[in-house]
Amino acid sequence: MRILLAEDDSVLADGLTRSLRQSGYATDCVKNGLEADTALSTQDFDLLILDLGLPKMPGLEVLRRLRARNSRLPVLILTAADSVDERVKGLDLGADDYMAKPFALSELEARVRALTRRGAGGGPTVIRHGPLSYDQVGRIAYMNDQMLDLSARELGLLEVLLQRTGRLVSKEQLVDHLCEWGEEVSNNAIEVYVHRLRKKIESGGVRIATVRGLGYCLEKISDAGQAGA
Repeated sequence: MRILLAEDDSVLADGLTRSLRQSGYATDCVKNGLEADTALSTQDFDLLILDLGLPKMPGLEVLRRLRARNSRLPVLILTAADSVDERVKGLDLGADDYMAKPFALSELEARVRALTRRGAGGGPTVIRHGPLSYDQVGRIAYMNDQMLDLSARELGLLEVLLQRTGRLVSKEQLVDHLCEWGEEVSNNAIEVYVHRLRKKIESGGVRIATVRGLGYCLEKISDAGQAGA
């Protein structure tokens, strides 16, 4: 899951970004409305957390432009405690939920989980592939009903591969899904994440096949002979 956080308060933005990344979300942070509008116009996200009091372009205008592009991206707006009118305007413009500052971090994380689940179309929250299962809401992976000890990056990588089971996923696609906006991550780093994840899941009957020059594919060990290694 990839989140765009649009917040100009540096202290709050840093705290939210750190917390969301620790929870396994690839989180990009922008400091003003123009940057938010540009990011939303050019990249794909699973959730927008939008402060309405942004400089350069108000949050309400960012939201209006987003919905004018017929985007159904879930939006959680952040408002001052006394800004009832802005809250109402935001909901009328198509925001999915709001939180008034100050708020408890645990509540924000719960709302993020609910909105990303809703944004997935209300589909199944658990993805299964043979003995491997992944809870998209709780962000927990199991192999033969035993919980796997995976880092946030490894969870993100596994999620992308599971969502595209049976299809090749290129290194470029993995970089796009795993890495924060504007942050460069090398293909070598992706190879390291794949290697670590491979070691943790292959003993359970699932492997990550490498198709040289093209990318990776998740498959069951019993199907391995039918794909390139």
